[in-house]
Amino acid sequence: MKVKSRDESLNTTGECDGSSDLLTGNGNPPSGQRKKNMKQRFLKLLPCCHVDPNPAVRQSNIEEDFEIATVCYRPDSVDKLMELTKFTRAELKVLYRSFKNECPTGAVNEETFKLIFSHFFPQGDSSAYAHFLFEAFDRRRNGAVSFEDFVVGLSNILRGTVTERLCWAFSLYDLNKDGYITKEEMNDIMKSIYDMMGKHTHPYMKDSASTEHVESFFKKMDRNNDGIVTIEEFLESCQTDEAIMESMHMLDHVV
Repeated sequence: MKVKSRDESLNTTGECDGSSDLLTGNGNPPSGQRKKNMKQRFLKLLPCCHVDPNPAVRQSNIEEDFEIATVCYRPDSVDKLMELTKFTRAELKVLYRSFKNECPTGAVNEETFKLIFSHFFPQGDSSAYAHFLFEAFDRRRNGAVSFEDFVVGLSNILRGTVTERLCWAFSLYDLNKDGYITKEEMNDIMKSIYDMMGKHTHPYMKDSASTEHVESFFKKMDRNNDGIVTIEEFLESCQTDEAIMESMHMLDHVV
């Protein structure tokens, strides 16, 4: 992999380059504060891979660090990232500095991703939902999220068209990536969300809430009642749902 020059690279220091939970956000602060909070939560979601300061490191840790190191590389040039995303040059540089502060090694693995994500939901178990979210950002399926992975996903969520945003959500729910959402997949997603929110919610959620939500989802989305939801059914149903469309537009210009 070629090394970028100072003009091409986002990095200006010569150091190793590197750096949602909008779907589950709570509360309704004023518009400006809400956008600020949403931006901060996105940028803080992806931490750096921790390096064990203890010299007596186990061999398994050394091997894991080596695997992560193989995906620590200089990001594409700003021009290339502008082609891949809908962020401006200035926005990409701001995002890069934030990512690098949180992730100086240039990548975050799933274990660390889950650890940081859990800090947002201390009242519940967020590990399953964090796993699904991590896989949605991990475009290369190599067990690590790089800056490019991060900004491409972020661009789809925040700057994409309504269709692009809905397609990203569909890919999140389509756990095995076969092009369909099954009741089993949606049940896993909903259970992970309810587990993440914890038992002490207001109003109190019944144990059957996740199952009821799945049934409601399929009643609305499964137009031909064949037990699966296709991308076409998902898009058509969401685009005619006023509440869903309003939530999509709330993401406009967060960054």
